[in-house]
Amino acid sequence: MTNTNYKAVVLDEKSFNPGDLDLTGLYAVLDNWEIHEATQPEERLARLQGANIAIANKVIFDEDLLKQLPDLKLILLTATGMDNVDQAACERHGIIVNNVTDYCTESVSQHVFALILALSTQLFNYQKITKSGDWSQSGQFSNLSFPIQELSGKTLGLVGYGSLAKGVEKLALAFGMSILISQRAGVSSTNANEGRLPLETLLPLADVISIHCPLTPETKHLIGKKEFELMKDTAFLINTARGGVVDNAALAVALHDKVIAGAGIDVLEQEPPPLDHPLLSDKIPNLILTPHTAWAAIEARQRVIDKVTENLQHFLKNS
Repeated sequence: MTNTNYKAVVLDEKSFNPGDLDLTGLYAVLDNWEIHEATQPEERLARLQGANIAIANKVIFDEDLLKQLPDLKLILLTATGMDNVDQAACERHGIIVNNVTDYCTESVSQHVFALILALSTQLFNYQKITKSGDWSQSGQFSNLSFPIQELSGKTLGLVGYGSLAKGVEKLALAFGMSILISQRAGVSSTNANEGRLPLETLLPLADVISIHCPLTPETKHLIGKKEFELMKDTAFLINTARGGVVDNAALAVALHDKVIAGAGIDVLEQEPPPLDHPLLSDKIPNLILTPHTAWAAIEARQRVIDKVTENLQHFLKNS
């Protein structure tokens, strides 16, 4: 089978390219492309029939689908996370799966600190009272309605310690913060990395908790009611990893009851969230929600495409 005979299907281009990326290098690698902006679950099988290569971001590749695709040889993910692919089933069916790593450290790190800084400075609360006229009517040159914290001297707790967490660590050190690192979920104390703390030990010590671990059976709802109760009532929770690592309903209660001081959340358990999602309630105080955009700087997304192109070229060279 020559390169010109390969059929490649892009299932959800709009999820990573709203129209601002250069995909000419990728599409020049093969002649036969079928490109879709988005693909619903019921559309997957028809669109992948006869395809040898699939490019996708969040489309689900499960056993039921994969067993019906005898021609599929390669899945190229435009993301680091692989929880949407049944990797064991891919191995059984001889399908190679390539993800993309180390492409968005700068993007995620700056997003994490945008959230931390906004919470620490009460940015949105102060913007709200300034625009509402409260400052104009206060009679004072400065409105001090909300407590502001300096980051210098505070402690950042990292849950997960890959390249993204290390990028956040670098910025935290520049702000004068100290760093604590949690033991990996599911690892016994005898096999724990030296210098890392059990999560239940770390949580009461940290002023900010930033999550950077993958979603696995061991990390599902890793942060829930019990963990919030261990945290300082002045602490902030930041999650730019996977929504399911945090019990979203428990977070809503913890914020409403002021068990913790605030949260910056870029990922939810269901994306996009239903309108009745507990964290979308106007009654939740001191919560900043962003729509899974920490990874999405244009430079980071272009790196994704460049790395996917490299993965495709490597596959073709070795096939």
